[in-house]
Amino acid sequence: MGSMSPEKQWEVMIVGGGFGGMYLLNKLRKFGFDVHLYEAASTFGGTWYWNCYPGARVDSIVPTYQFSSDETWDQWEWSEAYPKREELEAYFQHVGKLWSLHSDATFNSRVVSAHWDMAQKMWTCEISNDQDNTTTIVKTRILLFCAGLAAVPYKPPFKGVDDFKGSIYHTSRWPREGVDLTGKRCAVIGTGATGVQVVQEVGPVASRLTVFQRTPNTALPMDQAALSREDNNKLKKEMPETIELAKATWAGFLYSWHDKCAMEDSPEEREKFYEELWKRGGFGFWVGNYKDTSFTQEAADAAYAFWRKKTAPLIKDPYKREKLCPEKAPNPFGTKRISLYRTYFDVFNLPTVDLIDVNENPIDEFTERGIKLQDGKEIELDVIIFATGFDTITGGLTHVDIRGIDPSFTLGEKWKKGCQTYLGMCSNGFPNFFWVYGPQSPGPFSIGPNCIEYQGDWLTDLLRDLRRDKITTIEATLEAEQKWREGILEAGDKGLFKYAKSWWFGANIPGKPRECYNYMMGMPQYRKTCGEVRKNGYEGFQLK
Repeated sequence: MGSMSPEKQWEVMIVGGGFGGMYLLNKLRKFGFDVHLYEAASTFGGTWYWNCYPGARVDSIVPTYQFSSDETWDQWEWSEAYPKREELEAYFQHVGKLWSLHSDATFNSRVVSAHWDMAQKMWTCEISNDQDNTTTIVKTRILLFCAGLAAVPYKPPFKGVDDFKGSIYHTSRWPREGVDLTGKRCAVIGTGATGVQVVQEVGPVASRLTVFQRTPNTALPMDQAALSREDNNKLKKEMPETIELAKATWAGFLYSWHDKCAMEDSPEEREKFYEELWKRGGFGFWVGNYKDTSFTQEAADAAYAFWRKKTAPLIKDPYKREKLCPEKAPNPFGTKRISLYRTYFDVFNLPTVDLIDVNENPIDEFTERGIKLQDGKEIELDVIIFATGFDTITGGLTHVDIRGIDPSFTLGEKWKKGCQTYLGMCSNGFPNFFWVYGPQSPGPFSIGPNCIEYQGDWLTDLLRDLRRDKITTIEATLEAEQKWREGILEAGDKGLFKYAKSWWFGANIPGKPRECYNYMMGMPQYRKTCGEVRKNGYEGFQLK
């Protein structure tokens, strides 16, 4: 530990400087709260600060992936329908300046611990600044975590990782100055959303690229498009209607599930409908599909068969074709996070791109020269890229030493046998502590800003009500938490989602409870439920 800075105190403390933290900081300041934000990075941006790997871009189309306040989009123009990370980072700087947020934010500051002080009815937080090796103690009455879904990178513990003499990078901790991979022998481990984007960029420039795949990605065509000034003006004129439509749909997209089940249509009608969705591009073939696509095997099989019919012809090599889009679906269609691609499948037609199915030939160990497979083959490499994802949904909370009323256990320890929250925003035993876009909320199944702004508005109203009524502490009851958990698990048990090995259900982290971590009833129902809680005097909370 370095030197200790003087103690600070705030009425409200925010952790995280992405969409959630920025929105809450701006909102709470408007209502006169003494609020301050702490962010581990050197500026605003959240996940888009850290994820600066080659090819990083958002796969939610504008104008839905942005703040909805008029002033934030009025003078801003997007260059593409699916912007690159660099453009998103510039957007966050634009909003930070517009809202004058920098004066109430401290960067390069990582929250190490947060402990509830029963006597003072405040949180005591230890904040580490690795840049100048100092530690600050901060006290706050209300603690709001806005760490997001993907705050903690996951690297599988392969044997011999430290023996490798080349370079190893995790995509979410990519050097901000960039890495020149031209002419290098590269490996990408993982084919999730990040893996798809990295492979597209690295494949054409590497002298050799080896992709290690566990599960084929049923990626859909992105349908990227450049946006002119006229396009931006049209988007702005339509923004009021766009915002209202996004609020009305299940996930915040500008479309939602079809009101029919797949087998209600004839095969010819289904084919016609699938073709229309495919031409639309983006997530339309997923979130705009028949309402039972991810709930009945027959509907899932029909969707997958159409996806395979469209995708298989893109891949020339028979072995790669069968591995990338096998005849039998790796998971029921739509039950694992789908990605969007631009050239992903085309890249595998390059003679310098190889594909390893780790189910057939697992990684045995890392060596000084590269990666050794179970069959004894050693692949010599210069660079190994981990596109292995995150301890998603819960990791941003459980990897911090957060202790509530009972200091003998952390929030992470409480959740070791299963996640327990109320409204997907708080947990019993941890008073005056809330989060946005986290576990048991619609976050993983919604466009980020759509969910974040609603939760941010609800929490702002909550804090205003507490202040007005002179309430000093608020805590979810155990009964309300148990009922919320039961509802989450019951909804997750419906349909086919439980059969997929997905981070939605914690399957990507060894030892993590395998259960539903998401509110799956959609944003409109979530808004209704949270609204009723407030209308009923914060039913499910204990107020003191």
